[in-house]
Amino acid sequence: MAAVICGSLAFDTIMNFEGRFAQQILPEQLHILNVSFLVPTLRRDFGGCAGNIAYALKLLGGKPLPMATVGNDGDDYLARMNQLGISAEFVRKVTDTYTAQAMIMTDLDNNQITAFHPGAMMQAHVTRIEARPDIKLGIISPDGRDAMLQHAEQFKAADIPFVFDPGQGLPMFDGKELANFIDQSTWVTVNDYEGKMLSDRTGLDSAAISRRVQGLVVTLGGEGCEVWIDGEKTLVPPVKANAVVDPTGCGDAWRGALLFGLEQGWSLARCAALGNQVGAVKIASRGPQNYTL
Repeated sequence: MAAVICGSLAFDTIMNFEGRFAQQILPEQLHILNVSFLVPTLRRDFGGCAGNIAYALKLLGGKPLPMATVGNDGDDYLARMNQLGISAEFVRKVTDTYTAQAMIMTDLDNNQITAFHPGAMMQAHVTRIEARPDIKLGIISPDGRDAMLQHAEQFKAADIPFVFDPGQGLPMFDGKELANFIDQSTWVTVNDYEGKMLSDRTGLDSAAISRRVQGLVVTLGGEGCEVWIDGEKTLVPPVKANAVVDPTGCGDAWRGALLFGLEQGWSLARCAALGNQVGAVKIASRGPQNYTL
């Protein structure tokens, strides 16, 4: 069975700053911020949430169906997907703009500063979700605002269970819109920072959110994650990584593992445990799509 993965396909330009942002940024001078970071290493990787999630799910033996857009520079990405055996059936090429681009800078503490140009992603809403016998579930990951709103409605109308994981796209929505996403979705996943923002904007704490869906997962980075079901919390312990090299794409690796577990009918806690495991493998490799299992 297949999983529709709504999100971005992007090129990631990844830079490493051999210092700490906290030592370079003066809190009392934020109103006149003017900083420059020397980045001795730079590389360009295939990325974007839909691409990264699909990569993880494919490695685990699942059948990802990314639903995304690429621009006039996207042929290399399409060729890579073909090489990996990932279907591009729902990937649309837009000829009058660039593929989405993320410029990511990481410091010694694995803090990140990201600049993101959406490009073709802003037209992702044009592709529609329809019911199909081989599609078992889906996920709404960070994407164009209209695409996230419309794809959630389309998943619901097609009676396809889906994960709502807004990630860095969460600030685009107000409390009413976020509450509607929750009510349409089957599962909700956020990191701890996003979870606080989601609660602030909707007025719903984690326990309340979990009562409106089949389950809520709040990831805690190196501390594991919380699984909330019917107002009850279970802590899923972390998996220690062999090395901490690059956090870029760790969340997407976790999401891909979550989808694989849900496809198998596992409990949400078991899905989250696999996510922690795959995330620990990913963080030991540079780039979001260069690790193996």
